[in-house]
Parts: sequence; structure tokens; C-alpha cells
Amino acid sequence: MQTEDARFLKRKVKGGNIDVHPTEKAIIVNYEVEATILGELGDPMLGEKKECQKVIRLRSLNETTDIAALAQEVVERCKLIHISKLAEVEQLLYYLQTRKETAPPEKAAKGKKSLQGLLDPTPEFLNDSNLLEGEQPSINCIDDYIELLYEDVPSKIKASSMLLRLTRNPDNLEEMIQHATETVLGALTRVLREDWRKSVELSTNIMYVFFCFSTFTQFHPVIAKYKIGALCMSIAEHELARHETWKEDVEKRRQVSGDKSDATAVKEFEKAQKKYQGLVKKQDQLLRVAFYLLLNLAEDSRVEVKMKNRNIVGILMKALETRGNLELVILIISFLKKLSIFLENKNEMSQQDIIVKLQPYVSCDHDALCNLTLRLLLNLTFDAELRQKMVENGFLPKIVSTLDNPFHCTISICVLYHLTFDDKTRSMFSYTDCIPKLMKMIIESPEGPVNVEVAALCINLATNAKNTEIILQCAGGAFLKQLVRRTFKFKDALLMKMLRNMSQHGPNIKRKFVEFIGQFAGAVKKGFDEDLLIECLGTLGNLNMENINYEAILKKYELLPFLQKTLRPANVTKGHVEDDLVLEAVVLIGTISTDSSCAEILAESGIIQTLIELLNVKQEDDELVLQIAYVFYKMIWHEETRKVIITQTQAPAYLIDLMHDRNAEIRRVCDNTLDIIMEYNEEWGKRIKLEKFRWHNSQWIEMVETQQQDDDEDDMYDLPYLRDDDLL
Repeated sequence: MQTEDARFLKRKVKGGNIDVHPTEKAIIVNYEVEATILGELGDPMLGEKKECQKVIRLRSLNETTDIAALAQEVVERCKLIHISKLAEVEQLLYYLQTRKETAPPEKAAKGKKSLQGLLDPTPEFLNDSNLLEGEQPSINCIDDYIELLYEDVPSKIKASSMLLRLTRNPDNLEEMIQHATETVLGALTRVLREDWRKSVELSTNIMYVFFCFSTFTQFHPVIAKYKIGALCMSIAEHELARHETWKEDVEKRRQVSGDKSDATAVKEFEKAQKKYQGLVKKQDQLLRVAFYLLLNLAEDSRVEVKMKNRNIVGILMKALETRGNLELVILIISFLKKLSIFLENKNEMSQQDIIVKLQPYVSCDHDALCNLTLRLLLNLTFDAELRQKMVENGFLPKIVSTLDNPFHCTISICVLYHLTFDDKTRSMFSYTDCIPKLMKMIIESPEGPVNVEVAALCINLATNAKNTEIILQCAGGAFLKQLVRRTFKFKDALLMKMLRNMSQHGPNIKRKFVEFIGQFAGAVKKGFDEDLLIECLGTLGNLNMENINYEAILKKYELLPFLQKTLRPANVTKGHVEDDLVLEAVVLIGTISTDSSCAEILAESGIIQTLIELLNVKQEDDELVLQIAYVFYKMIWHEETRKVIITQTQAPAYLIDLMHDRNAEIRRVCDNTLDIIMEYNEEWGKRIKLEKFRWHNSQWIEMVETQQQDDDEDDMYDLPYLRDDDLL
């Protein structure tokens, strides 16, 4: 590319996921910067994408901080976070506010820059080691520490401990990288490769050093150079296998000492048990360091793919199954949550029965662990098979129980929403106390539309009749009135959709909606927002009851002019009216047509001809065609409208054409309508019978015609080699 050809630089920033900082009170915002150099004509000449991070430190965050106000401030001041992520930011801030610092107070006070978090305090073997008595590490003594790495194992442990203490201070990292990258990190890598089987302490120290570097993205290429990630995975895999061996050995000793008669065997078992617990404690620390290092490196998606190929999911799943250390389990689930975003990882987790393994942590007492588990479940609920496994393993009541905790509420609602995708699961909500809790949230919501997640879950639940009955029983049976009042006060289209779903059930439920018909129909006259209007019309369309005076409603709320305008083909084709609104208008006409007087008014208004024209325009829309055919079916039952349809319109001809439609439901409605027309009009009856005969026997007729053509072509009397005198 010639430099003079480049005229413009286009920069595009795309926001990504948000997470908490692993060691500080801070939020990490991931984003992608795409820079494109444009030529003179505006065409892209060169482009590059770069994944970046922004750390928002929240030093003032404490127990008394107003989380909602702080979240609002963070979103307003950071342009990388969209306003739609406000609720997520609140959840993360709440987590940071309640996250327990595991470092002792005196250590935390030593300096703001000391690394803290899940990996603090320093492993006990570092604090207790006599090797470190009276010594303080110095950046000037790095060469001495490197020399110790060539001595025996105790000397290597001492050297690695000193280097670890230096790297735990972030101020030293840059200097160490610049001063002696090859010598320090190269020597540590060599020792780790050669001696990791000899000492857990040594392995943990060295991996901890690399972990300190991995906390900062700019050092990741250095770590990748020494292939520390692959080595960590090998070590973790080996340690998990060793744990199985230890466990089997302890179990054998337990069985031998089972009868309590052999004092020596009992003593041996107790000794082995104590040793096992000590080994597990050290091993847990090693695994925490290894997994945390890998988690940091996995920020790069390319590195994450390499980990996946080396079975990181299998290693983590094995660790989740066998480990009991709280901090380690939190870390494992956090890692699995990150990995579960990708389909291949999710499928592997499914094959290894992740749902069963997560069962102990759903609705557990530890807020951070419970919240992480729910977030992992949310990623897994995009898979229908895993959703079913959650229900089968009793997750539904456990997740519902977390709704009372404000820390978990939003994420739990999202998980429950995904579970309602399945009809069978939806019906199971009636056996929990989820619905009363949700209705309470709606009533107690602040002014304005209800939270989208809550509304979406309620909309899905309302499609089930039993759930709707429970909803109607809330607030002492007065909930429907409160819900309608709130819906129209704040013009909440989502709550109106919930009402619409509720109104589709049996006569007993529909009867409760009759007193609100005026408000639903009045939405047309008041000119509400189109989304709200669609749901109001849909609700009216559901109320197909005989004792409703639709004629009065049609006139009082001026529905006829609205329906004529909405269904006018010119408005539909030009996009002036949404397809959903057109469909609901047709459904409403079908409902109103139940009343003979209304059907007559509609027929005289020319609405039937409008529907025929609409049929021509939208003939590819099966749902709309079906509803128009259903309108004709309803109208054909009334004498007045039957005459109009048969004698003044071409509706029967269109119905005959639709009798051959590929949609079975459309064919059925048309067939039933034509049967009625046959009874009342002889001329159309003959035509319909003929067409039905042709359609029914079309295959046979086609076969006969084809055979006849073949016979004509092969007629032996026309063959030139036959003479007349050959014939009798």
C-alpha cells in the first residue's frame, strides 16, 4: 500500500463482556477496537482488530455504598458500557461489595498494590518455612536467586519463594521483565519442567510467579513464549490422577480398620488419613494457582482454543467432582462459565454430566459460589437437553428459592425464563412459589414499565392455564384489577402481552376479563403506541364469548373505521401498518363475527372485499391467510353475511383455490367453509363438487391422460411396416 493512497482512518469500538477483577475492587470491561485505513474513494485498504481491556477501579466501594447510584455513575462515565447493561453492572458491584477478602487485615494494609483475592494469603508453607527466617527479598539479589535454582530442591524452593515475594508486588514486574527476562523466567521454566514431580511447594511457587505476571495482559506473550499454559495443564492433570491414588489407598486402610479390633490397622488408617488431608490441602493450593493462571491466559480466545484441544474442560470437570475447597470450587465454576460460551465446550460439559456435578452448589449458602453457578447454568440453558436435565435433577425449586436474594434475583429470573421455553417445564412452575413472588415484584416495581426479565418470564408462564389461575388468585383475587390498572397507567406493552396470554384460556378465565373490555377497546380510540395496541387487539380477539355485546363495542369505540383503515391493502403494502397489527385486526374480526348483527355490519361495510384484496397481497403469509379463511367460515354461518359472501364477492372462488394449499390447517378451514356453501347455493355447489372430485382423483386422472398419450404415440395401426391385408 502506498502511503499517499491512504486518506482516512476509520476507528470502530465494539463493547464486550464485563466481569469483576480477580484481585482488586474493580470492574474489567472487555472491548474490541477495529481500525481501518480507507483509500481516496472510501474503500478499505487495510484493517486490524485488537482486543482490549479497561479496568475501572472502585476504591471508594465499601459496605455502605449505594450500589444502584454507583452503577449508574459507572455506566454514564464509561462509554464502553451500554445502558442496557446497567442491571449487570449492579450485580457485579454487589458481588464486589460482598466478596470476602481472604487476606489477613494486616497484610491488606501493607500496600494498595499487593496482589489480593482468591489466591491470598500466601501458601502456609511459604510463611512457615525456616528457610526464609530473617530474610527479605530484594530486586537487587535476583542473580543470587537464579543461582539457587541450580542447587538442590530446598534451595530451589527458597529461591522460588524469594522470587514469588518480589513478583507479588506489581511494581517489580516490569523491572524484572526488562532486567532479566531470559535468565529469571527461563530458569524458572526449566526448574518447573524438570522438578515439578519432586515438590508441590516448588511447583506452586513457580506457577504463582507466572500467575502474578498473567494478571496483566501485556505480559501474556512472555508467558506464552515459555509454554507455561501447557505445562500447567499437564501438572494439574497429573495431580488429579495422584489424588485418585491417594484416595484409593486411604479407602483400603479404612476397610482394613473397619472392625476396630486391630489397633495397629486403626492407627495406620488415622495416620494415612491425616497425611492425606495435608497432601490435599497443598494440592488444592497448587490447583488454584494453576487454574487461575490458565483462566488469565484464556482471555485470548486463540489460547482458549488451544486449551480446549488439550482437554481443559475434562480437567476442570474432574477437579469439580473431586475437590471440596470452597475457593477452588469457585474458581473452577468461574472458569467453566467462561468456557461454556462456546458450543464445543458446552457439548463436552454435557457429555460429562455437568448438571449433576453442579447440583450441590445451586442455592447454596455462599453467595459468590451460588451466583457463579447460576451464571454458568444460564449459559447452559441455551441447550434444550441440558434444560431438561436441570428439571429432572430438581433444579427448578432450588432456583426459585434464590429469587428472595437481591444478589441472585436477576440472574435467576433469566435462568427460569430459559426453562419456560419448554411447555412441560412451564406447567411445573405451578408447584413452586415462583408465581406469587413474581407477582409481588410486579406490584412493588417502581414507576414505569416492569423490568424486562420479570415481564418476559411472566409472559411465558401465562401461556399455561394452571399458572394463570394462580396469577388470578394473587393479592386475594384482586391481582387482575391491579395488573390492568398498572398496565394502562404506564402503557406497558409487555404486561399487556401477559394479559393477552392469560385471556386465551377457558371460559372461566375469559369471564374475568369481560369487565375490562372497555379499556382494551378504548386503546384504539386513544391512539396508544402500536405495540400496546397490538396486544389490546389480541386480548379482545381471545374473548370469543357469546354473552358479549360486540355490536355495542364496535360502535362505541369506533372499531370499524379503524379496522377498515388498518386492513386497507395500500397501507399494508407500503409498510404503513405492521404485519402483526394486521393479523390481530383480522383475528378480532373473526371474534366479532360470532355475533350475527356484527357480522352483518361488517359485510355491509365492504370489509369482506377488503379481506379478499388483502388475501391477494399477502398470499404467502400462511397465518394471515388462515385467519382470513376463518373469518369467512364464521360469517358463512349467518344468513345475512352468507348471501353477501356468495352473491356479491368472489370469496368462494378464493376458498376453492385455497382448498389445495400446502398448509393442512388452511385446507381444513376452507373445506369446512365450502361444505356450508354447497348446502345453500346450488350453482356454487356443483362447481365445488367438481373441483373436489378433480382434486381427489387428480392422480388417477393424470395417470389415465398420460397413458392415453402414450397409447396414441405407440398406436400399432400407424406403424409403417403393417399393411392393410395383414389385418382381418
